[in-house]
Amino acid sequence: MERSVAHWQLLDDDERARLADLMEELLTTKRWEAAHGFSLTDEIRTVLAAQASLLVLELGLGLYDDIGAIIVHPTTMPRHTRGYPGPAGTVIDGALPLLGQTQHRGPILLAWDTARANARRPEWGHDVVLHEFAHVLDLIDHVADGTPPLPEDVPRDRWIEVWSRELVALRAGVGCRLLSAYAATNPGEMFAVATEVFFCRPVELQADRPQLYALLRAYYGQDPAVRARRSRAGSPPSRPHRPPPVRPRR
Repeated sequence: MERSVAHWQLLDDDERARLADLMEELLTTKRWEAAHGFSLTDEIRTVLAAQASLLVLELGLGLYDDIGAIIVHPTTMPRHTRGYPGPAGTVIDGALPLLGQTQHRGPILLAWDTARANARRPEWGHDVVLHEFAHVLDLIDHVADGTPPLPEDVPRDRWIEVWSRELVALRAGVGCRLLSAYAATNPGEMFAVATEVFFCRPVELQADRPQLYALLRAYYGQDPAVRARRSRAGSPPSRPHRPPPVRPRR
């Protein structure tokens, strides 16, 4: 973990212990498979489980109940498609390189080389594991609309208002500079991309889009910007006072 997952360094002892418990449960209760003769090593399973468990550190692994299997490919997966919706209203025909894919109640596909690089370099602002497992959370209510089941203290109308406004801005070319163009594809992709940035470049996201950051902080029950600032200041992780987690409504 210390060598391969940069987020591990930002967690306090309590968070690390709880993350390790979630990882163990994810590793032992889900079906892990390797594609095309690829061999799954302990490092591969550990890194992927750590990234996936980080999302639900305060939510609980029960939100991953619908996952069928986790299938790891060695690298990018080619997908031949026609009429696939792309960013900003475009349509893609032909070969589509995939870094990952999520299907409701189906398998999650992940490209290991990209996942490994993302885990080590969160400052890039991209993480395929965070992205795909954010889709899992979004699909709990069977609709990929960028609005997962929300905790009681996050008003649904406020969530939709802020996210809709940001999506319109992205499509107009004046949205959050930290979100890739792919986020403008649809609300589901925007939620997944914003989740990547929330965990990987939290200080910048909070400064650029404080309302968006506040909603993600309330949903995930985590404040990655505080962790990042603490790390930059050279302060050792400490165990903060934390209220009991609020589970989203299923």
